Amino acid sequence: MPKTLYIFAGSVWAAVAELAVAELGYKEGDVTFKTVNLMEGENFAASFLKINPNGTLPTLESDGKSHTSTAEVTAALVKDAPIKVKAGSSIIQTIHEDKYDPNFAMLLARNDEELNAKSAGLAGMFLSKRQAALEKLSAEPGAEEFKAFYDTKKGQNGGMLAIVTGKAPAEHKNGFLAQSQAHFDNVKSAVFTVLPGFLPDSGFIGGEIPGEDDFHVGAWLTRIAATTGAKSADDALAALEKAYGAPVPAQVAAYWGTWTARPSWKKVYADGLH
Repeated sequence: MPKTLYIFAGSVWAAVAELAVAELGYKEGDVTFKTVNLMEGENFAASFLKINPNGTLPTLESDGKSHTSTAEVTAALVKDAPIKVKAGSSIIQTIHEDKYDPNFAMLLARNDEELNAKSAGLAGMFLSKRQAALEKLSAEPGAEEFKAFYDTKKGQNGGMLAIVTGKAPAEHKNGFLAQSQAHFDNVKSAVFTVLPGFLPDSGFIGGEIPGEDDFHVGAWLTRIAATTGAKSADDALAALEKAYGAPVPAQVAAYWGTWTARPSWKKVYADGLH
């Protein structure tokens, strides 16, 4: 059956589904890709919320059903794929735990210097554009049925925007800095302790070729490398080591090299790490 996959080039979790499609033997035309621009807040449009009430990517329409979480989307792609791979495990739930959230890893700031840099950079622009989109879209005809969603999102995003732009009370900013440090430490623990606990010495979790777990872990690790300043496969390990102050574990380094050599990884990240 034809499939429609909603993605965005800068989305860490959409990259999971993109890697899966590229690896699983789907032919051209089997999967139709539609871009939803997260930077412009297109995922908050009522028309998209009717497809995915969470307003998140990736989203997959297949067999008359909408799959609305990364895990559901990837599992559906794996199930129907021409190439059969090792099914996913609890590793997927682990890598999606909030304490390892790669999106917050992109936004976090542990001190005033980092906060100022985020305000002037991509994070500030992203939050600002999202807030403008939420305000606009929540007032359009047809938005009434999603009022609770819009109210929640405007509050959450607006709070973050106020912190990044220096308009939040000092206690909110200081709480955010502390939360950011804790999250940074959690992600470091994931790279140095959690990943080596389930990565093989060579190859993929799924064996000689990537399995379902690998699509999630590969995209997550790529985003984390990007948050440390990496621009390509070649400088990622050095960037991780500089950010975390220690050599990347051998298993993680080997896994990175194995993934980044794949044509699928090179295709998904052709325009840079995200």
